[in-house]
Amino acid sequence: MSPLRIENLEVRLSRRPVIRQMSLEAAAGQVVGLIGPNGAGKTTLLRAAAGLLPPAAGQIHLFGRALADWSQAERARTLAYLPQARGAVWQIKVADLVQLGRLPHRAGWWQGPTAEDRTAVAEAMTACDVANLAERPVTELSGGELARVYLARVLATRPGLLLADEPAAGLDPAHSLDVMQLFRRRAAEGLSVVVTLHDLSLAARFCDKLVLLDRGNCAAVGAPSSVLTAERLRSVYQVETAQVTVAGETHVVPLKRTADPAVPFGNGGTVV
Repeated sequence: MSPLRIENLEVRLSRRPVIRQMSLEAAAGQVVGLIGPNGAGKTTLLRAAAGLLPPAAGQIHLFGRALADWSQAERARTLAYLPQARGAVWQIKVADLVQLGRLPHRAGWWQGPTAEDRTAVAEAMTACDVANLAERPVTELSGGELARVYLARVLATRPGLLLADEPAAGLDPAHSLDVMQLFRRRAAEGLSVVVTLHDLSLAARFCDKLVLLDRGNCAAVGAPSSVLTAERLRSVYQVETAQVTVAGETHVVPLKRTADPAVPFGNGGTVV
């Protein structure tokens, strides 16, 4: 039974189709990468999978049950969603923000943390390298530090399915690698991870399967080696690329654009 199965999904925003006939399956223990240019529909697909956008057509199943049949409380305990926008406007301490990830497991918000809650929070903060920031107000953090704190919050939930929208954005190289290695470790423990990425080398190195989106359509799906071909990347991203193997791992290097930058990508529309 797959943690996530999407069949023939269509999503509309302002009556305009932005995801078309999309099918996707994420197995337990698998890291699935959603890649594609800006505006390809990656965030929309992820938000629909999280139950935040209603499908115009198609089916979304979570652990074998239609997503619509899950209560909000059940879904919050089972599925964790890390959004792309991760701002901070109020002076909550880092440890308290991460603790919010445990709220779905409590009978009421007024209940104090249990021993299991404290353990989950401590483990998540250590895994995301933010334990040293526990007493800091989140409003005093850098963008990269805040991104890691929000990741710790969703990991503290201990979900069966993690949907992460550009978790490596804004991170330095060391922490980008840390995050992807963390996903691989959690996947080895049975977690299913679906993650949007712009760094094609990270996608090639750490994902079991890639879904390449192009203007709301699935341009390719499969193992990284079968998706990240020079011809396909040229067609979808309008860039020439080279693949370099270092220590047995593949890195995808963008070399130059193939299109006039003055010409808009695709149909010029905006798909998020």
